[in-house]
Amino acid sequence: MKQAILIILVAFFVFGCKEKYTPKPKAYFRIDFPKKTYHRLNKDGFPYNFDIPDYSKIVHDTRNPNQPYWINIVVPANKAVLHLSYYNLKNSKNRKELAELMEESRRLAYKHSIKADAIDEQIFINPGRKVYGTIYKIKGNAASPYQFFLTDSTTNFLRGAFYINEVPNIDSLQPVIDFIEPDIIHLIETTNWK
Repeated sequence: MKQAILIILVAFFVFGCKEKYTPKPKAYFRIDFPKKTYHRLNKDGFPYNFDIPDYSKIVHDTRNPNQPYWINIVVPANKAVLHLSYYNLKNSKNRKELAELMEESRRLAYKHSIKADAIDEQIFINPGRKVYGTIYKIKGNAASPYQFFLTDSTTNFLRGAFYINEVPNIDSLQPVIDFIEPDIIHLIETTNWK
């Protein structure tokens, strides 16, 4: 009898102590975002100005040194960058037509359609400031979740492309995209031509 109880207890401990493994879902670090405050980018000689976040910095585009108005708005804490390229439509040097620039902007946005789940286009019109354009919101695991162009249709053309310097994974990058989206919209809404 004691042997039977001993065998049952040993069997209970041997077979009963195994934990069932439950896989844990992938988790991402919590990101603390700063308070949204802005200041005016108003560089001397620049043909445009707009508001940018206080937690960003301006870096000239070193890959295009012959383009003095091409800049990058960098948010270092989030490894995010908004590349801005500017064209003077009346400048005979490096001249491009408005229709050509608009089509190039559309083509560059739709290059991401391979990885994108959808691309939403939104027309932007601000007749008081003479700023018109299109915003491309690229959904899914695309490298660039936002692109846009702005123009006054006669002299100025500004194109923007937003990137996060990480492997595109919408699950982990969505909080950063959601945080910076209002900054991009604020930049577009506050753009002026000089």
